[in-house]
Amino acid sequence: MSTSVLFMSMSLDGYIAGPNDEVGNPGGDDFMRLHEWYGDFSRPTGPVGQLWDEWNAPGAILAGRRTVEQVDHWGGDNHGVAIFVPSHRPPGPSVANYPLVKYVSDGIESAMAQAKAAAGDRDVLMLGAYTAQRALEAGVLDELQIHQIPVLFGGGRRMFEVLPSRVELEIVRVIDTPEATHIRYRVRR
Repeated sequence: MSTSVLFMSMSLDGYIAGPNDEVGNPGGDDFMRLHEWYGDFSRPTGPVGQLWDEWNAPGAILAGRRTVEQVDHWGGDNHGVAIFVPSHRPPGPSVANYPLVKYVSDGIESAMAQAKAAAGDRDVLMLGAYTAQRALEAGVLDELQIHQIPVLFGGGRRMFEVLPSRVELEIVRVIDTPEATHIRYRVRR
C-alpha cells in the first residue's frame, strides 16, 4: 500500500520559503539556499543518493494549489505521474492543457485517497505547507521527510505555522551530511 510522504527542505528556524514568496519569485528570496544540499540536479553519491531516488520515484503527487500555481503545474508533468491538487475553487484555464493535473474539490481526504489509488504501491509525494498542515489535521499524512538546513532565515513562510493540536512523530531514519540533516518521521496515530 502507498505511503504519503511530505518532502520538505526547511531552515533551522522552521522556514520553507524566504521573504517575498509569490508568483514570479517562487520560494521567496534566497529560496535555493534550502535546496543546495542536492547539488546540481543530478543524482548525488553517498547516502543522499537514496533520498534522491525516493524523491524521483513517486507514484503520485499531492500538492497545494499555491505550490502548483507558482510553477505553472510543472508544465503538467512532474515525474510523469498524476498530480492531485485539493482546492475549493476551480482550476485556471492552463490546467486544461495538463491531463496529469487533477483538481479535487471535495477535501484533503478525497484528494489523498485518489492519490494513493493512483500511486499503487509507490509513495505519494506531498508538497506545500498549508496542504501538509491540513493533511496532518485530517490524519492522512503518513510520514515527513524533512531536510533540515543549517541556516536561520529569520522570515518567510513557516512549515508548521498553524496546527490544530500537537502531532506526535517517531524518527524512522536520520542521514547526517555537511549540507543538511535529513530526518524521516512517521506520524503516530
